[in-house]
Amino acid sequence: MDGNGRWAKARGLSRLEGHRQGALAAERIVRFVVKERLFPYLTLFAFSTENWARPRHEVDGLFALLESFLREKTEEFIDSGIKLLVVGDHKPLPEGLQAAIEEIEKKTAQNEALTLAIALNFGGRWAILRAAKDLLRAARSVAMGPEEVGEELFRAYLPTGSLPDMDFLIRTGGRVRISNFLLWELAYTELYFTDILWPDFDEEALLYALKDFQRRERSFGRVKG
Repeated sequence: MDGNGRWAKARGLSRLEGHRQGALAAERIVRFVVKERLFPYLTLFAFSTENWARPRHEVDGLFALLESFLREKTEEFIDSGIKLLVVGDHKPLPEGLQAAIEEIEKKTAQNEALTLAIALNFGGRWAILRAAKDLLRAARSVAMGPEEVGEELFRAYLPTGSLPDMDFLIRTGGRVRISNFLLWELAYTELYFTDILWPDFDEEALLYALKDFQRRERSFGRVKG
């Protein structure tokens, strides 16, 4: 969800207002995905481990916005059948936001219409390093040897272990890079980049991107034909 700040700057608004409009765009997209039953999993990148370098007032404002969003949307998510997962390092987050995350995850745990994952205080390198440390601790406790560690076992220790690998990544805002996102999960992901800033990304833009994805032939490293 890239481009909130630039969207706001172009309109003479605060960066926080850009994030508010970005949250509204996320709402629209999530509702559309559920209504049209487009796909069963959706991941939104809300805050990276590198975003702590932003001005403190912006970070605090963004966390307050996220907490408010989660509390306001809990009942809607329950009614719409949306299961929410927040993946990332929760420990440095404000206590109120942590409580809101715990509450909405618990209340939506049995929902099946859409699994919505929000990557919050998330970094691809952090996720891989954490998984390696957790797996090492587990291996020591049961005397597991290196030869017993495979991709599936390692994957289970990732914060995204309960999610399937990503099929399609859409990056808004004109930046052509993945910015330390789901490094493990993106091995065979189709990438799509658009100049549209996130607050302007709407249902039409999503359908256009999905049509592009549908035209692609995915080989997963194999030779077809």
